[in-house]
Amino acid sequence: MQIGKVTGNVWATRKEDGLTGLKFLFVQLENPQGVPVETPLIAADRIGAGIGDRVMVTRGSAARFIFKSEDLPIDAVIIGIIDSIDVEGRR
Repeated sequence: MQIGKVTGNVWATRKEDGLTGLKFLFVQLENPQGVPVETPLIAADRIGAGIGDRVMVTRGSAARFIFKSEDLPIDAVIIGIIDSIDVEGRR
């Protein structure tokens, strides 16, 4: 899992049949301190995240199975909206 911040929406009126009804969001991945890492990605969202939300994202094969009965062409999915992060400081 990775942390990210939702930065935008993606609308696609035509897409694979299995993706109908899913919302897609641009997510900028971040480290725990909120510093951007990597390139922004597009993630499927079923939980109702919005622009400005910090989210947990899973990628790869785990993302393909958000529906128990289907293997979808997805490589990133939002699995949680973050309320807070508490990381012990390092010296």
